[in-house]
Amino acid sequence: MNWGSPTYRPVSSGWASPRRHSDRSWEGARPRLSVGFLLARNFTLTPLSSFLDVLRLAADEGDSSRQVHCRWTVMGLGREPVRSSCGLDTVPWDDLHDVRDFDYIVVVGGLLDERPQLDTTTQAYLREAAARGVTLVGLCTGTFALVEAGLMPGHRCCVSWYHYRDFANRFPDHPFVANQLFLVDRDRITCSGGTAAADLAAYLIDRHVGGAAARKAMHILLAERMRSPAQAQPQPPSASPMTNERVRKATLLMEQNLSTTLSAGEIAKRVALSTRQLDRLFYAETGMSPLSYYRQLRLNYVRWMLTNTDNSITDIALEAGFSDCAHLSRQFRTAFGVSPSALRHDSSVVVPD
Repeated sequence: MNWGSPTYRPVSSGWASPRRHSDRSWEGARPRLSVGFLLARNFTLTPLSSFLDVLRLAADEGDSSRQVHCRWTVMGLGREPVRSSCGLDTVPWDDLHDVRDFDYIVVVGGLLDERPQLDTTTQAYLREAAARGVTLVGLCTGTFALVEAGLMPGHRCCVSWYHYRDFANRFPDHPFVANQLFLVDRDRITCSGGTAAADLAAYLIDRHVGGAAARKAMHILLAERMRSPAQAQPQPPSASPMTNERVRKATLLMEQNLSTTLSAGEIAKRVALSTRQLDRLFYAETGMSPLSYYRQLRLNYVRWMLTNTDNSITDIALEAGFSDCAHLSRQFRTAFGVSPSALRHDSSVVVPD
């Protein structure tokens, strides 16, 4: 087999097993779903663990974790430890397998910086997998890694609302969405990350193993149900991209602190500005004060929640940092000319952006 100029040695037989079992009659059988994982530098643990736990719970009866219906392994060059974003080192179980062993190869992304997330040999391995028709999956910023490796031409992708500006800045010509959990585009699957990785794993199990196995896994994990690919991400991004880096950081702080609102002084301190400097930059960028922009951001979030969820208006008000329904209703009517309840119950109501 010609593997190209980068040198790696695919393993064509033998699977590392995370646990030993006295009953090994299942070994040697062809699994219905086979997944290989690759970890980027500073990878995020939640997407990896969420995906893996759904696989193991669906793979066997009960909670025995035998790789019967599903098979998986974590691969890495030389099996060198890979440090996660929280500092926990993970040792891959295997070297790079023969790509034909897998239905899916999953790249678990990590913290973003200026360096590529994957080394050139691993990128070449992914290109070989793509050439042989293996479906590639990007979890969290693993989507960035796939685009960096030149593996996404002609494919749309999904990123987290938290990283949508980062993606737009790095890949301005690449089509993407940041308003759903994950996106299946033929032989590429990209996932916003976090707990959405569990939903993606359940989706693949439903496809290959069966709905009962997928539901069993999600129920054991105390997930109420398997969410669909197109379900909206829990929090939408703000509408307008910012050109000033300090203002951009300030708006990200606002987006991350909707329920417990920060004061203008606290926001200014966190972005290393005085309150007056922050005011001046916000007016130049948005034509609004920081607190006016913050309030509009929270109201936009309320509008989105009213039309995309079944949460009660009281819960939405508290989640968006309003003291009660009456407080929210006054602010919402002033901003949009309609009450929250009218917007929820009358689909003909159009609220201006």
